[in-house]
Amino acid sequence: MPIPGMRGMEHIGFTVPDINEACTFFEEILGATTLFVAATDFRNDDTDWMDEHLRVHPRSVIKEFRYLRLGNGSNLEVFEYESPDQATVPPKNSDIGGHHLAFYVDDMDAAIAYLKSNNVEVLGEPTSYTDGPNLGLTWCYFMAPWGMQLEIVSSPNGTVYDDSAKASGGPRLFHPALVDETKV
Repeated sequence: MPIPGMRGMEHIGFTVPDINEACTFFEEILGATTLFVAATDFRNDDTDWMDEHLRVHPRSVIKEFRYLRLGNGSNLEVFEYESPDQATVPPKNSDIGGHHLAFYVDDMDAAIAYLKSNNVEVLGEPTSYTDGPNLGLTWCYFMAPWGMQLEIVSSPNGTVYDDSAKASGGPRLFHPALVDETKV
């Protein structure tokens, strides 16, 4: 049984080395809107609350965290921490805890041209699936200035999986175009 009342993903949280740089990148390059600053200088120097509730060093400080909204996807919760045991190099996808954020675009070529024109590092060329359930999907990785891996994906004509799921009434993959704006 799933968690009672599970409705879906509300936000994705991640830590960056400079919250101003990160939020500017998400706003100017990806079109995000910063919704609000949730907290600044959040700490608990007298107890182990930070370890007990967040599994971080007890003397960690959340210098600031903000909520952003990007199109029809999940909210982003962006943190800047200061911690005595802080790792300063982002994990690779192959590392435990490795991750990336993927963003849907309507036109892959236009998106890559835009990223390159804004001096964003694009990794390789777009890759299109040639078989399997993702047939119809094209993807390409790019890098945030602080080293976080990001991806753009596009499937303007759908994918084999989604076409099959739509025909059978089965569960479909999330797609921004399927979001009902009146419910967001």
